[in-house]
Amino acid sequence: MLEIANTLNGLIWSSGLIILCVGAGIYFSIITGFLQVRYFKDMLRFLFTDSSSKKGVSSFQAFTIALSGRVGTGNITGVATAITMGGPGAVFWMWMIAFLGAASAFIEATLGQIYKTQEGGQYRGGPAYYIEKGLGMRWYALLFAFVTVLSTAYFLPGVQSNSIAASMKNAFDIPVEVTGFGIAVLLGVVIIGGVRRIGKVAEYVVPFMAGGYILMAIIIIVLNFHRIPEVFALIFKSAFGAEQAFAGVLGAAISWGVKRGVYSNEAGQGTAPHAAAAAEVSHPAKQGLVQAFSVYVDTLLICTATAFIILFTGQYNVVNPEGGFLVEHVPGLEMGTSSTQAAVNKHFPTIGNGFIAIALLFFVFTTIMAYYYIAETNLTYLLKNKTNKPLLWLLRALILFSTFYGAIRTAELAWALGDIGVGLMAWLNIIAIFFLRKPAMIAWKDYQDQRKKVIDPVFDPKKLGIKNAEIWE
Repeated sequence: MLEIANTLNGLIWSSGLIILCVGAGIYFSIITGFLQVRYFKDMLRFLFTDSSSKKGVSSFQAFTIALSGRVGTGNITGVATAITMGGPGAVFWMWMIAFLGAASAFIEATLGQIYKTQEGGQYRGGPAYYIEKGLGMRWYALLFAFVTVLSTAYFLPGVQSNSIAASMKNAFDIPVEVTGFGIAVLLGVVIIGGVRRIGKVAEYVVPFMAGGYILMAIIIIVLNFHRIPEVFALIFKSAFGAEQAFAGVLGAAISWGVKRGVYSNEAGQGTAPHAAAAAEVSHPAKQGLVQAFSVYVDTLLICTATAFIILFTGQYNVVNPEGGFLVEHVPGLEMGTSSTQAAVNKHFPTIGNGFIAIALLFFVFTTIMAYYYIAETNLTYLLKNKTNKPLLWLLRALILFSTFYGAIRTAELAWALGDIGVGLMAWLNIIAIFFLRKPAMIAWKDYQDQRKKVIDPVFDPKKLGIKNAEIWE
């Protein structure tokens, strides 16, 4: 199975997808006037200005649901893997895809809001909805919905649970089967409560987990303050092949930086629009800006924290594509979470392994929780917005099974399957938002015009000539 998964990955994650992700980010950054820089204050302001309603969650809850999906094993294990496979330069390319991806995240989240619907008394939306309503291509929408259910309910949960099971085994010698079963039980309790319970859990857990992890990173950075210029120089020189030790992995640095960057921040992948559509806001662009900010939090804060923890302490090896290692600072160190645990252990030997294991537990749990919400939304779409309780319970059983099974299978297979899920969704969604850029840009221009008049933007699709946005009429 691993051989098949690797073959599929080679096709899906070809240079074509790398070019598509980077190209989309550059294009959307230019046509929006680099909103990720110019409207940064608005991103922060809208986090707390809109409240929830009976139909939708608040902007902050939608932000935390999306962030819970973005912040996961990719922020700890993924960053460590990118450094191992592409060298320190991979960190720079993660930053670049996050900066550019913020514009892609804005477009997809704004579209999610424009074309959202109301089902069962609550807002739902996402790529399947805006593909059908905006492009009029139901077959394409059905394809995306099917791929997304398969990816978020089967391919992706295993990556998350596998990482936490390995870290718990390393830190506390807890059998992987026990960890997998425990996560599955806790997950079952949350997802049975639906989107409102998911929103409430995310609202409290996400800020706590992200804040605690960043605080640990800040402490390590302060302890190594004198090395900041050296580490930044290493990252930038390695990113462009100027660091002699890593010149041979320049292509790998770009590839792994983009690959793990997209996996972590999910910009353009099509996951965040589901949470964005659930928000109660007066204008789609507001939630678009909030979701653009979540990309910054994921990559520029949390992924960077992991990278600095590893690079400051030197607890990493870099693989030579021709065999062996280009750099082997820690002989015998396993690729992935072990690198981050070893880095924290360097300064805090008694708590390092345990701290990373617990941080990863929170990251993983909230991510799988978000995966379930996305899978349920797309299942609802496939059922033509009708409730089918047997299929809903089957979906819940599938994600709980894949969570448990992922904990006990090999890490290599778990990541291979996860990359397939991410890659398929990214291909389908980025192509869709490119063809739907017109309504997104009409909404963006309308938002800017109203802001210039110093009024709180309110969306009126009829006035703007945007069709099939019935929920706003």
